[in-house]
Amino acid sequence: MEPIRVLVADDHPLFRDGLRGLLASRDGFEVVGEAASGEEAVAVAVSAVPDVVVMDLHMPGLNGIHATRRIVAASPHTAVLVLTMFSDDDSVFAAMRAGARGYLLKGAGQVEIVQSIQAVARGEAVFGPAVANRVLAYFSGPPPAPAEAFPELTEREREVLELLARGELNAAIARRLGLSPKTVRNHVSNIFAKLQVADRAQAVIRAREAGLGKGSS
Repeated sequence: MEPIRVLVADDHPLFRDGLRGLLASRDGFEVVGEAASGEEAVAVAVSAVPDVVVMDLHMPGLNGIHATRRIVAASPHTAVLVLTMFSDDDSVFAAMRAGARGYLLKGAGQVEIVQSIQAVARGEAVFGPAVANRVLAYFSGPPPAPAEAFPELTEREREVLELLARGELNAAIARRLGLSPKTVRNHVSNIFAKLQVADRAQAVIRAREAGLGKGSS
């Protein structure tokens, strides 16, 4: 069975030495390179094509997130296992979006690190207990509120656009909102300008695509 070829990317020499020693003491691993910066990690990964990159996030120059993204883009076969001190949500989810297959904190034990490298090499996703709790909490929580459509519009302009989307004419909008026809025309003109549309039909299409105009008349 071929050994798992590992690249260790961390700017602390003592940590790299410790991880290299750990893997050398176990069967089935071969450390094919080391890197002390994000740029170096990308260069070595592209040339050595390891099975797994053990990646710190905080490194000089190119950080671990950007290095992960470049490595995964250049070599989809290579799995990135983040091993870092950072457990905040932004770091965890940025690493996931960049393509990391695993995320461990540096307080992880030797057995957990070894098993995690083996797991990501097999194509599995791995998260340490603390990180897994954050991921579960994120996905089990209420979904984020959808962004309001057309935030550039004033509240009154949104009301006018809503009625436009329902097919109301200016006179009917004026009566419903207690406005003068001239004021409604001004609001409609402002809406066209802000939505960058040429006419009423285009404004209605934009509004309905954003979910407006679904209420009853």
